[in-house]
Amino acid sequence: MAKKKSGRIAVPFLVTIFLGLLIIGGGAYFIYNYLGLNKSAPLDEPTPRAASIVTKEDNHTILLILDEPEQKCSSTFVLMRSKPVEKRMIFIGIPTNTISIIDGQQEHIQNSYERGGAQSAVKFVNQTFGITVDRYMKFDSESFRKVCDILGGVTYYVEPDIAGFKKEGGEEYLNSRQIETLITYPMFNGREVQRAYTASSILSSMINQTDGKRVADNFKTSFDSIINMISTDVTAVDYKNRQHAIRNMLENGTSIANFIVLDGETSNDDFIPSEAFIDSVRTSYFED
Repeated sequence: MAKKKSGRIAVPFLVTIFLGLLIIGGGAYFIYNYLGLNKSAPLDEPTPRAASIVTKEDNHTILLILDEPEQKCSSTFVLMRSKPVEKRMIFIGIPTNTISIIDGQQEHIQNSYERGGAQSAVKFVNQTFGITVDRYMKFDSESFRKVCDILGGVTYYVEPDIAGFKKEGGEEYLNSRQIETLITYPMFNGREVQRAYTASSILSSMINQTDGKRVADNFKTSFDSIINMISTDVTAVDYKNRQHAIRNMLENGTSIANFIVLDGETSNDDFIPSEAFIDSVRTSYFED
């Protein structure tokens, strides 16, 4: 009899424990859900990668000046229009005997430069072309050769009988010193107009023949090296704002450079640019 009594007590006891656990567990589950403890914390959104987009705002214009009095040659003026959004650059050779009306007075660009420096040359170009030159870069012999070395020289056609080159003329590879010699050569048959042509065409060819990826990969180092050797109003902020666009153009562009020489008339020692030609150049390359 004792054994039967014990069994009857045990069954209700186990049922009571089971029901108690069920009630307690259900309550805990309700509280857990009610408080939102069963919801896993949302994953953090990935930080978006900063990406620079090349736009028309990256287009810029720089007046390049080569000033080497020791060469007994007039300065060299080339206007560089850079359009990274289109992956192209235009070099415009400006003969040093180019005349224009500046502030009501007839001026040569060379005279403007000699009297007021690079800023006066910039003003001359602004008023002659009806554009805005953003910056200038003035090179001497050492800094110009450094740029040529960075780009890697150029293969270029040289006329016969120019001292220091093949006597018979023709295409040949030019190192930095030879490029400098040719650009500052004062005895071309076409005089300053031909020298402007030579300067702009050599720069264009040098850009197209260089290894754009190599130059792009070393752009920061090259910029730091050159900027400390020249006279310029280009700043570190200018570099920061446009470095991505310029590197993208150099690395991904193909035959990005072209050159133009002003069309016009020569009268005595003066070169008078064609207004119609200047209008065409401004419309084609400077109106964004």
